[in-house]
Amino acid sequence: MVAIMRNSLLISFVVLAWVIASVLDDVASAAPVSAASETARSARATTAAATTASPTSGKDPSGAHWADGTLQKMSLEEKVGQLFMPWARVDFFNFSGPEYLELADAMKKFHLGGFVVTSPIESGLLKKGSPLDAASLTNQLQSDSTLPLLFAADFERGLPMRFHGGVVFPQAMAFGAAGSIEYAYQFGRVSAAEARAIGVQWNFYPDADVNSNPNNPIINTRAFGEDPSEVSELVKAYIRGVHEAHGMATAKHFPGHGDTDTDSHLSVSRITASRERLDQVELPPFRAAIAAGVDAIMVGHLSVPALEPDPNRVATISHSITTKLLREEMGFHGIIVTDAMDMNGVTRIFGGDRGTSAGKAAVEAVKAGADMIIIPADLDGAYNGVLEAVKSGDISTSRIDESVRKVLRAKAALGLHKNRLVDLNSVNNEVSRPENIALAQKIADDAVTVVRQKVSLNASEDAKLLPLTRSAAVSSEYTYHAAVAAANHLLVLVFTDDARGSDGRAFVREVSMRVPDARIFFIDDQQAALLAPYVLEASVNAERVVAAVFVTPSAGRATGSDTGSPMLERGSSAVLANVIKAANEKTVAVALGNPYVIAQYPAIQNYVCTFSSATVSELSAVKFLFGEMPARGHLPVTIPGIATRVAMPRAIQR
Repeated sequence: MVAIMRNSLLISFVVLAWVIASVLDDVASAAPVSAASETARSARATTAAATTASPTSGKDPSGAHWADGTLQKMSLEEKVGQLFMPWARVDFFNFSGPEYLELADAMKKFHLGGFVVTSPIESGLLKKGSPLDAASLTNQLQSDSTLPLLFAADFERGLPMRFHGGVVFPQAMAFGAAGSIEYAYQFGRVSAAEARAIGVQWNFYPDADVNSNPNNPIINTRAFGEDPSEVSELVKAYIRGVHEAHGMATAKHFPGHGDTDTDSHLSVSRITASRERLDQVELPPFRAAIAAGVDAIMVGHLSVPALEPDPNRVATISHSITTKLLREEMGFHGIIVTDAMDMNGVTRIFGGDRGTSAGKAAVEAVKAGADMIIIPADLDGAYNGVLEAVKSGDISTSRIDESVRKVLRAKAALGLHKNRLVDLNSVNNEVSRPENIALAQKIADDAVTVVRQKVSLNASEDAKLLPLTRSAAVSSEYTYHAAVAAANHLLVLVFTDDARGSDGRAFVREVSMRVPDARIFFIDDQQAALLAPYVLEASVNAERVVAAVFVTPSAGRATGSDTGSPMLERGSSAVLANVIKAANEKTVAVALGNPYVIAQYPAIQNYVCTFSSATVSELSAVKFLFGEMPARGHLPVTIPGIATRVAMPRAIQR
C-alpha cells in the first residue's frame, strides 16, 4: 500500500512538473525576451533547433501545440503581419539610433513574421557588413519582437553573398561541373550551419531551375546545369545538407526560370514551353525537391501560357499555378513564398500609386496561394491591402489562418518558440571554419574545365601556351620592398563590370605572386575607350596574354546584342575582340562566370571555364594556368556552335 502511494505521488509530481514547464514555455515564447536573460541559454540554440530535419514537416507535437495555441490568441492584424518579410539591411547599429528604431517600429506596427537579411547598397555596390553585425541585429530584433521572427537570406554562395566573412563557395554551375553529389550536400550543410550561427534560419536556395536556354540573362551560372536529372540530384543533395544543419531550404523559381531570355527583375519573363515540355524539363527538379522534403518553394514572376492563359497572371499571382499545380497536383504542403514583390515582373502589372499597386499585388498573391510575401514594393500598402481584403471578405479568415499556421509551425520546429537567440560568442567559432574553407576551395578546383586548348604556339614543344611559366618570386627580409617594373612576359587583362569592385583582385594577387613583373590592366566600360590603345599595344608585345572575363548574371546587367546572355558592355567587349584579333594564338581566355561568353568571340583558341566569379574560383583558375593542378571539370551545359554538354560522370559522384 505504501509503495502504491509513493508511486502515485511520484506520478503526480511528474505530471505537475510537465504542466508547469509547458505553461512557462507558452508564456516565455509569447512575449519579448531579454537579450541578457537569454544569453545563458543561447549556446544551446543549435541543439534546440535539432528537433526535426525538415522544419515544415510538422513532426514536433509540442511545436504544433504552441503554434496552434498562439494562432488562436492572435488578432487579425497580427495574423496578416506574419505573412510579410521586408528587407533588414545589416550594418553596425546603435540600438537606440534612428536606423534600428525604424526597423523595430515597422516590425511592431505591422506585426511582421520576419525579415529578409542583406547588406546596404552604396553607389551601386553592396556594402557588406560582418556576420557578427548580422547576429547582433537578428538577436536584438528577436528580443524586441512579441513573437519569434523568421530570418531569411539569399545565400546562393553562402554567407559571403551578403557579408564579409563565411565560407566562399562557387556558384551553382561549378557544382554541376565538378559532378559531385557529396559536394552539393556539403554546400547545403555548411551554408545552413553558418546561417544559423548568425540567426538566419531560412535560405532562399537551392535554385531548381534548368538552364536549358543559353540566352538566359538571369539564371545562367545560378543553376546547376541544363540536364533535369542532374539538376534534380544536386538539388536533393543540397536540401539534405540544409536539413542536416537544421535549416530551411527553398527550391526556386517555380515553375522554372531556366528557359527564358528575359530578366524578371526588369519585366515579365515568358516561358513558352508546352505542358509536356514542362513535365519533362522544368518540373522534375521541383518534384525531386518535394520528395526530399523541401521546406519552401519560391514562385517566380513568370508568364507560362501552358499553365495560365492570362498574360497578366504571372505565376506569383496565378491560382492555377500556385494552388492547382503546385499545391494540389504536385502535393506540396510546405510554405509557398513569393519572389521579391518589388521586381518589375510583378509591379508593372498593377496600376495606381506605389502603395495601391503593392496592395493589389499582395492580395492577388495570397489569393493565388502564397503563404509568405517577401520584400513588398511598399510595406504599408501591401499589409493594409491584405488586411482590408480580409475585412471585406475578398480573402477568407480561414485562408489567412492556413498560412499563419504554417509560418508558426515552421518557427516552432526550428526551436524558436523555446530559444530565439544565437550565441554571439560562438559566431567566430562556427563561421569560416578552416576545414570548410578547404572544402570550398577543393570544389572550385574540381570545377575548372577546359573547353578549348591549342596544343602549342608553333611547332616547337617548348612554345606551349600552357602551363604558364612561373618566375622567381619577390623575396625580401624586409616588410617593404621596391615595386617590380612590369615586363612583357605576361599580360593579364581583367574584364569586369566595375574596376572599383572586388572581381579580379584575388586573381591578380595570385598571378603576381608567381610572376611579379606581370603587366596588369583592369578594364570596365567606363575606362575601355581610354585603355584600348594601350591594351592593344601590350597584347602585341606580350609573350603570353591572359584575359580573365568576369561576367555573372545579375539584375539589370548588360546582355549580348544578339542574345540575352550576360555579356561584357560594348566598350569592354570591343577591347577583348581586338585583343583576340591581334594576339589570339598566345591568349587564353578564362570565363569566371558565364560559360557562354565564348559565343560572342568564337575565334578564341584557348578557353577555360570556372563557372563562378567567387574568390575560390579565381585561385583555382590561376592554379590551373600555372600547371599546379589539372582541369578535372566537365561542361554541364551546351555552348551552341562551340561545345556540347558532357554528362556528369558517375565515377566522380563522391
